[in-house]
Amino acid sequence: MKRVSNYLKMRVLGALEHAPGDSFNARYRAVSEMVFHDEDGQPRRFTWRTIQTWWYYYRRHGITENPVRSDKGTHRKLSPEDVLAAIEMTLPSFHTTASGYGKRSGKNRPRPLNIQALYRACIEQGHLRRDRIAPNTFRRIVNRYDLLKPDTAESPRRRLAFAKAHANDLWQTDTLHGPWLRFRREDKPVQVFLIAFIDDASRVITHGEFHTADDTENLISTFQTALYKRGVPKAVYADNGSNYSSKEFAQICTRLGAVLIHTPVRDGASKGKIERFFRTVRDQFLVRDLGGVTSLQELNDLFIRWVEDTYHTREHTTLGMRPIDRFGLDLGRIRHLQQCGFNAELFFLQTTRRVRTDNTFQFRNVRYEAPRDLRGKTVEVRYSRFTNGPPDPVLYLDGERLGTATPVNYIDNDRKPRLGEDF
Repeated sequence: MKRVSNYLKMRVLGALEHAPGDSFNARYRAVSEMVFHDEDGQPRRFTWRTIQTWWYYYRRHGITENPVRSDKGTHRKLSPEDVLAAIEMTLPSFHTTASGYGKRSGKNRPRPLNIQALYRACIEQGHLRRDRIAPNTFRRIVNRYDLLKPDTAESPRRRLAFAKAHANDLWQTDTLHGPWLRFRREDKPVQVFLIAFIDDASRVITHGEFHTADDTENLISTFQTALYKRGVPKAVYADNGSNYSSKEFAQICTRLGAVLIHTPVRDGASKGKIERFFRTVRDQFLVRDLGGVTSLQELNDLFIRWVEDTYHTREHTTLGMRPIDRFGLDLGRIRHLQQCGFNAELFFLQTTRRVRTDNTFQFRNVRYEAPRDLRGKTVEVRYSRFTNGPPDPVLYLDGERLGTATPVNYIDNDRKPRLGEDF
């Protein structure tokens, strides 16, 4: 059965607001009689039980799927890519054959490497730390992702060259580990990281930006700029790095109705378009003399100017036209963020708080007053991840925005309530 995208699920849930009926059950059944068209134009109908389940998960968790455990199937301290990098740095100290296995046994059969010995070597050489990954976790990651499988081994995976039919059908994203730069003479050199998003169909760089840290906050900041510049993608294709598999990034994609897809481990070729762009960056942009760059902002200005004036305006060999022209062919199909003052809340962090009997709750060591009477209820608290963002959190209940909470003013509350007021 064809998978239902988050975008289509949110359209179905949006129909509940205007559906006829005096109860939720009546609205579920009314929407189940409606016909919705998916991204391919195919008509779809859903049972009222399915709609009820989607609404329950969205109301409780902000997503349309069962979250189960937020860290299920993930590794909270080290990603598989981190373990693979440590193994690749440690393997030269082992006596391995060309096939990637250990020495051959008496019957001339390749003997697999001892995972326990490999783990100890990674710890001894400083590539891993015992407090970051336990032996059993190391073994589980190695076996699950076949990290000791040689790169030259034949794989049954069938790989075909592909391209999406329209712009913003799919964005690919990754991080390029850039050079070490000294912005000022008295500063120490720092390594810069390029986080970039590329549109699969047109090869347009929806946005790319250098940062001094490869973390989730910089990823989301870059993603936010890309959305305002080029619209909302239907899907995002990323690797299994800690930033791209973080709960925050997945939550934002769900709110946007975009499907977040992760590549298999050790399969960089599956997102070859962004990898090919990074190669172009190394060969054409990073070969420049960047010694005169005095700030990160100046470096990003140079990079954006190179992308817009050189990369986008040069004919792409595969497309046979300029990327920016190919992107322009689908402008009528692109879904942009709505012009409203609440778009920034799509990128907020989220937690929950229970409102006390005096209609207040504690958050970040500050006592806030709820904008409505929410005594005894558990609400979603969304707040900005950036220091220059709105200081006060926003409250949501069952998917409905209730307003901004304000710090308690004890002096103003020291008065007799007016007639009809609870507080």
